Amino acid sequence: MKAPPHTAVLARAVVHGSEAVSYVLGGVVIVAALAVMTQSTDVSHIAGWALNVLGVSFLVLLGTLAFVALFGWVRLTRLPDTASDADRDYWLEFGVQAANGVTTLALTYTLLGISLGIGSLAGQDLTPETVQAVIRALTANFSLAFMTTVVGLPTSALLRSLLVVTRARQKTAALHAEPFATVIEDGPNSEGPI
Repeated sequence: MKAPPHTAVLARAVVHGSEAVSYVLGGVVIVAALAVMTQSTDVSHIAGWALNVLGVSFLVLLGTLAFVALFGWVRLTRLPDTASDADRDYWLEFGVQAANGVTTLALTYTLLGISLGIGSLAGQDLTPETVQAVIRALTANFSLAFMTTVVGLPTSALLRSLLVVTRARQKTAALHAEPFATVIEDGPNSEGPI
């Protein structure tokens, strides 16, 4: 007995979602491994730094948007050969919009960090005794501002490139497959297009 169509769609979405989660977690592991190798420190120190500098909200939103972009990529790559260009373009746009969301997130947090830094200056009296504390608060907020950009923009570019290049590869494969199909149908001695 065949499963109802909505059950099959849900099952496919769950499988593709778990694959996207695997890619996100795999990316986190690779980045952590690279950070450990280049910084000569342990993972707990790097995780603490990320939570302290970037913040939980930025990391959760970044992870969610990366998951959505990778879910679109997985769906794009798992479409059957008979899928229409409209279906393929839908999943491309789905993923690209999430990747663009990463850029927006990074720039929003950059502006937030700058605003918080300037706001901390406005409420402080600058005296020789308080200047160290004011500068400390200012640099912490500016660190948030610039590190979210440093993390978010390359992540967005990587996700967008993955999606766009995958779709371009699909289009190229489809273009190259059509002439071969004509030659096979017409036979090797035909005068058909090559």
